[in-house]
Amino acid sequence: MLSTKENLYETLKGGHPDRFVNQFGYLKMLPDPIFLGLMGEGDLQPGGTKKTGFGVTMCWAEGTPGPFPMCEGEHKLLKDITEWKNVVKMLPTEYSDEAWAPFVAMADGVDRDKELVTAMVMPGVFEKLHYFMGMEDTMINFYEEPEAMHELIDYFTEYECANAREVCKHMHPEALFHHDDWGSQRSTFLSPDMFEEFIVPAYKKIYGTWKENGVKVIVHHNDAYSATLVPAMIEMGIDVWQGPVKENDLPELVKKYGGQISFHCGLDNGKYDTADWSPEKIEAGLREFFDTVGTKYVIPGFTQGGEGSAFAGAYECATETIDRLSKEYFK
Repeated sequence: MLSTKENLYETLKGGHPDRFVNQFGYLKMLPDPIFLGLMGEGDLQPGGTKKTGFGVTMCWAEGTPGPFPMCEGEHKLLKDITEWKNVVKMLPTEYSDEAWAPFVAMADGVDRDKELVTAMVMPGVFEKLHYFMGMEDTMINFYEEPEAMHELIDYFTEYECANAREVCKHMHPEALFHHDDWGSQRSTFLSPDMFEEFIVPAYKKIYGTWKENGVKVIVHHNDAYSATLVPAMIEMGIDVWQGPVKENDLPELVKKYGGQISFHCGLDNGKYDTADWSPEKIEAGLREFFDTVGTKYVIPGFTQGGEGSAFAGAYECATETIDRLSKEYFK
């Protein structure tokens, strides 16, 4: 039987995995001082609010998979993009060895022959933009203030590259799990051309820095329609797109791009992580996924960006079902 790590690499290269990679079981995600500084103090639970390190107020509504930024009225931090230098202040990326020590100990405790030590970054570049100024202003500013937008994106890019160098220096992760949603359920937020102009150069630098410093697997969360951006994802250096919803036509994407990028998905949270979820419904969804996409270049699981589910038991049921179906699909 292959280790979790061996089975992952066989899946990504289209080799000979002996079972499905099961949801997030392939990533040993660990925090670090920079990540916690960005997240802000305190633990955010469903029904609550908190401020991030950048001062953005996050709200986690009951019955939803995760928190969302509050960007209206008094909560909008950046009201004029041309004034961004007076509003957006870089968070620290350099910490003492003493501050790093407990996180280094976590990484050292992982059996690296079997599991992938995984760094985390969230929110990403695009999300940082609309966290500060709201989605409407963000989209308008791409058209009306492109120079200022390029400047702010470059600023966030330098922050993320500094983050990468420090985390790799201290914890030596093999994988990165990075959040940045780039679309809705129906379309991308930016056209492929605009995405190529504003977002791709940033991520080529960011993901290039992680890989130059030892990371082998880039997992990017984006639970949206973004099929038209897959060539750009490959150009950026993404190895696994985590979260593509069904509207992306996964069988076609696997057929066209398998071997260049893999896909972690299969159970859209909006359909399977609901108040009326059932084991039968989850199994039917997984069988449909396996029967249409096959067993290579895919990691089955929910599309939300992390372990767990909005409704108790759904995630655990999916994990058990994937293990059980592995015995059937990998005879």
